[in-house]
Amino acid sequence: MPIIVQKFGGTSVADSGKILSAARKAIRAYNEGNQVVVVVSAMGKNTDLLIDLARQIHERPPAREMDMLLATGEQVSVALMAMAIHSLGHEAISMTGGQLGIVTDSTHTKARIRSISTDRIRRALDEGKIVIAAGFQGIDASSDITTLGRGGSDTTAVALAAALGAAACEIFTDVDGVYTTDPRVLPEARRVSRISYDEMLELASAGAGVMHNRSIEFAKKFGVPVHVRSSFSDSPGTMIVAEPESRSQPVCGAAMVKNEARVSVMGVPDRPGAAMTLFSKIAAKNIAMDMIVQNVGDDGHADISFTVFRDDLPATLTAVEQAVGELGAESFNYDDEVSVISIVGSGMATQTGVANRMFHALAEAGINILMITTSPIKISVLVARAAATEALQMLHRAFGLEQQPSCRGARPQSAGAPVVNGADAMIARLQGMEDLIIEGIALDETEARATIFGIPDTPGLAARVFDQITAGGIVVDMIVQSFSREGQANLSFTFPKEDLAQAIEIAGTLAKQFGCPPPAGCPQVALLSVAGIGMRSHTEVASRMFQSLTAAGINIEMISTSEVCVSVVVDGKHGRKGLDALREEFADVIV
Repeated sequence: MPIIVQKFGGTSVADSGKILSAARKAIRAYNEGNQVVVVVSAMGKNTDLLIDLARQIHERPPAREMDMLLATGEQVSVALMAMAIHSLGHEAISMTGGQLGIVTDSTHTKARIRSISTDRIRRALDEGKIVIAAGFQGIDASSDITTLGRGGSDTTAVALAAALGAAACEIFTDVDGVYTTDPRVLPEARRVSRISYDEMLELASAGAGVMHNRSIEFAKKFGVPVHVRSSFSDSPGTMIVAEPESRSQPVCGAAMVKNEARVSVMGVPDRPGAAMTLFSKIAAKNIAMDMIVQNVGDDGHADISFTVFRDDLPATLTAVEQAVGELGAESFNYDDEVSVISIVGSGMATQTGVANRMFHALAEAGINILMITTSPIKISVLVARAAATEALQMLHRAFGLEQQPSCRGARPQSAGAPVVNGADAMIARLQGMEDLIIEGIALDETEARATIFGIPDTPGLAARVFDQITAGGIVVDMIVQSFSREGQANLSFTFPKEDLAQAIEIAGTLAKQFGCPPPAGCPQVALLSVAGIGMRSHTEVASRMFQSLTAAGINIEMISTSEVCVSVVVDGKHGRKGLDALREEFADVIV
């Protein structure tokens, strides 16, 4: 008998009427011949109320006691949901995270799942009961209650679906699927019928709040089809699977992380190990960075900029201050009034001109770009927070995201159970469920690099530059625009090395127009990339990457990051050496 996991968020169980409505959905799935596990969150704003109450008692409550407190919200919900199912004439049993067999590490308030023992759940299902599972929580090796942090109930649901080999995981929420952007910001946003795991990961990290990135990491790792649906209607929703909705359309969605902060470290000595020193200190505080931009050094120094959630800024600045002293860097500064705007799509990997269309749309709106970073399926820009909503709206319209794609992608995957070769294989996969997995370490030695120094920090500059580059028939791969110093920024880009002479000629013409110094070029660079699952939630990935290259005596010229990939550019002569260093560093987690 197939197993279906259903998850109901806080708004879906906010009162007795909604709990009964959710119970009917679970019973309907049961009556259709499925075994059913229902994961529930705390009712409505209950978690927020508990947090507020704790802070009235203690300014900085101990993390262990916060977990004890917050876990009670889900315990209320599971008991009431079980009662609702009993009242409708069916059997149900409620279970806490510990009773479910969810074992985590001991990082209170943001624990990771280590394993799930499904014996008790399966016994209850085989007895004909609907299992009501508390989301957001587990226990550690000492049997202390732990909570999973942001998006914890989504993570619980997909993890249970993986552990049980479920046919699908249905996420019931207050929206009826995944949209091309937030429909509250842009009413014409379109619900997509299907989106790939990688696209959803990038959108989740870029600000799409419908799913949390950790839950999608689970889904991708274990091949769980995730169905995002409305709690309040029978809308078909959105399937999150391996294949995108369309490969002919370069962009599937646009997203905004509104409350970001930008930190820049100025005058970092351009030598091996500089980035590692900085980012290892930030990783030690378990702070997730979003955009990371390091551009080519000038006069023996480089600037490194990155963004973090604004709430993480105080802890970040403490780490940065320590690193600046160790590095002998000139200074650092920050801006907590910025936002990251991203466009995402699998089609970017095979279609050119996407970045230029993005830059043009922002230029036409008079929106200045503060930083740029690119990955194979995402382009992100940093803008002033006051301009962020308009930027998102302009990009959605520029790529026609409100329109149904004219050419569909590959056939949708069926919502069948993940393929696992035997019970031993499944047991092996469930150990360390949230461990980092590196899917590939790649070296590209086919590219060259050009840098324009000191371009004026004004709206439309990126569009002007890449208009000329595109007109010259040059296909650009990585683009990095660093944070402006005194009204000027450096812009670097990579491209096929056979186009170096033409690229430098075009860059030289542009430099004269802008009143900039002559551009610099490197005839061959090595692009090293590490791709995998958990790249963002495992904050140490970038620092491990930088540390291994430092140990090999390799200097990093450019950095670009995304949810699924961290890429660096180094001197071409160090490519093979860098590849070997990265393979050795990640040998324990590469598949």
